[in-house]
Amino acid sequence: MKIVVMGTGGVGGYFGARLAASGEDVRFVARGAHLEAIKRGGLHITSKLGDLTVRPEKVSADPAELGPADFVMIAVKLWSTQEAIEAVRPLIGPGTLVASVQNGVGAIEALKKAYGESNVLGGVAHIATTIGEPGVITHTGTMAKLTVGEPAGGISPRVTAIAEAARKAGIDVIASGDINKAIWDKFVFLATFSGVTTLTRLARGPIFADPDMKRLFVDALGEACAVARAKGVKLAPDHESKALGWAEGLPAEMKSSMLHDFERGNRIEVEWLSGAVARLGAEAGVPTPVHRTIYAALKHYASGSAA
Repeated sequence: MKIVVMGTGGVGGYFGARLAASGEDVRFVARGAHLEAIKRGGLHITSKLGDLTVRPEKVSADPAELGPADFVMIAVKLWSTQEAIEAVRPLIGPGTLVASVQNGVGAIEALKKAYGESNVLGGVAHIATTIGEPGVITHTGTMAKLTVGEPAGGISPRVTAIAEAARKAGIDVIASGDINKAIWDKFVFLATFSGVTTLTRLARGPIFADPDMKRLFVDALGEACAVARAKGVKLAPDHESKALGWAEGLPAEMKSSMLHDFERGNRIEVEWLSGAVARLGAEAGVPTPVHRTIYAALKHYASGSAA
């Protein structure tokens, strides 16, 4: 299978490297110092699940140099979604599959608009990674799960084929019969966790140790779940309590990737996380005072400008 990873950051770099190490023909889109380091010495993964180095034959800043492709994985930051969709257009043929493993909930519709329904799959990544230094992806913890599925539901042969390739690569993979629900499951938690940690500038432990801040987290989670249900997503009645229990089990020192980006002075995805909860809530008539406040407080920093 010819795979192109559009965005060789923490998520795309990790899963792409695992697939390449298993024998798949994986080509990588990267930029700047990261690109040059990969060209010189390969792409390195450091992980408790096993370190590895792959030396891709094809890596470029220009996706058009890497095609054609059987499968395109879009793994860029959310502000680059439309740019990425246009950039990979030369790779997309009648049989090419393209999926986003980004955060947020709008990628499937954006991909359908660009390429039509027949080319598009849905994807979800659960993993904590970062570019430790140019050419190096650092995986923290042991969670590294990939979920793929058909936007219309059900499990098709093409989803099964991608899942089998990922499984062969040692990736914890799920072929989902309801990928839309899987995307929203992640979104409601991530929007909450990223928003509250970045707003407070604190890790999970101090937030949950303080009754007022924990209440803020619980309220934000409830808002996001209410928006999901208003949009027709069939979250379980006990989804909030299970998500809260899962959060309580996370390491006390764990921060969201958005907080890490904020601390480094990088751009942050608040527009597509708490901002999206607030916008979608307004459309559905669901009050979202916590997420509206998070968005209002953080949008000044969305471009990476530090105060």
